[in-house]
Amino acid sequence: MKVNKIDHICIAVRDLDSARKIWEPLLGKSAPDDAYVDEPEKIRVARYWVGEVGFELMESTSPDGEVAKFIDKRGEGVMIVSLNVDNTRRSMAELAEQGYPFIGGPRPFRDCEFTFIHPRKVNGVLLELIDYKWPEFGAR
Repeated sequence: MKVNKIDHICIAVRDLDSARKIWEPLLGKSAPDDAYVDEPEKIRVARYWVGEVGFELMESTSPDGEVAKFIDKRGEGVMIVSLNVDNTRRSMAELAEQGYPFIGGPRPFRDCEFTFIHPRKVNGVLLELIDYKWPEFGAR
């Protein structure tokens, strides 16, 4: 499997507005580069570009969302490391042959797909594979 880059790193937070006040001065930003709500994933996100890597603050929109469950179990902090690949499904097939377990199948996001490798196989890290093309950088 070819990895193009680290796509993004996600920080699970209880309160997105409070977290923004902490992180924006550190990132040299006054607002997110991309703010969105992903209803199927039950998250509200503030994404910042640090070079060509996304840095995301994620707040759960529901007490039963995965971010809320993560915070209840482990507290706030790094939740996801995401690797950018050319094709999520091909990467999944290749890694499945090598015994990597996935949490569900591919999921849609904008014009791409992503999936998660189970943390038990990758040293306790929730590792995401995503084939996002980052059109934002073509417009800059």
